[in-house]
Amino acid sequence: MLAPVHHVVGLTTIVRERLLPVSGNVIARVQQKVTAGEIVAETHWAREHALLDVSRTLGISPIAAEKLIKCQVDDKIAAGTTIAVGRGMFARSVRAPREGRVVAVGGGQVLMEVGEAKMELRAGIPGTVIQVVPNRGVVIQTSGGLVQGVWGNGRIDAGLLVNLMEAPDTVLVPGRVDVSLRGSIILGGMLNTVEALQALADLPARGLIVSSIQPALLQKAREMRFPILVTDGIGSLSMNSAAYKLLSTNAKREISLNAEAYDRYTGARPEIFIPLPVSAEPPMLNEIEAFAPGLQVKMRRPPAMGMIGSIVSIKPGLTTLPSGLRAQAAEVKLENDETVIVPLVNMEVVG
Repeated sequence: MLAPVHHVVGLTTIVRERLLPVSGNVIARVQQKVTAGEIVAETHWAREHALLDVSRTLGISPIAAEKLIKCQVDDKIAAGTTIAVGRGMFARSVRAPREGRVVAVGGGQVLMEVGEAKMELRAGIPGTVIQVVPNRGVVIQTSGGLVQGVWGNGRIDAGLLVNLMEAPDTVLVPGRVDVSLRGSIILGGMLNTVEALQALADLPARGLIVSSIQPALLQKAREMRFPILVTDGIGSLSMNSAAYKLLSTNAKREISLNAEAYDRYTGARPEIFIPLPVSAEPPMLNEIEAFAPGLQVKMRRPPAMGMIGSIVSIKPGLTTLPSGLRAQAAEVKLENDETVIVPLVNMEVVG
């Protein structure tokens, strides 16, 4: 059975594709070295549409309305521009409600894209552009340490990592936040209060890495101007030992924090990248693994959720679980030396 892979790796070669959601302009070039926050592509797009029903507004047939419409597809129109004027002494008119672009004309109607905004695509990791995808983005390669998370607020930045955690179950409290942390990326532990989050916003911090976050704080976290990445889950969860060891031992290093949202369809995850000097290109990540004895795995469900263990054996056929359900399962030795039987769907490979 193929296993989902959660990367926590001390040194590897990373290749990441960064693409615009729609066609745009690629700024970066092949072999260009980029920083995590550098803009590599940009585009303009509109999330809203306005339908102007000229025929109905003027009280005429669609065919008659067609002859009165003064715009064409791809015309850029300012707010208040006259789209069509009726006939007669007291003729009514149709005007553009907002600035936008005409995307369709027909049937006595005009469809406009409105609310256009500029979208900038950032590199996400520091590295070298090895490929340009025309009109969409780039492929970037780099080497270093990598820790993937489970939730991010969609922002990207880089800075010095400062560790406020004494143990994996540390709780981030407002009293630990002071002016010395300004401009740093904070390794903070569990985020349980809005006061701790606001204290970091007031500094401001450059980024925040937490093991878990309370559900009530998710909307506030999305509104923060700095990236926030959650390594383990929603609620009150300790940081898994693999991520805690790698991050805490790399405190005082410059890191990149790409807190993009998790996308199960593309495989994109929020990630922490630790640039490291290398004399030779380290091996690339394995994006696909099969469950096998000896693999390091992370528990995805209670009661051992978040714990790291090692597969001792794969059970043949289907195993009857305490719940009465039958599923493919494995015998796993956890980091606390307890041995448990775990359904394969409740684990992911760490590596």
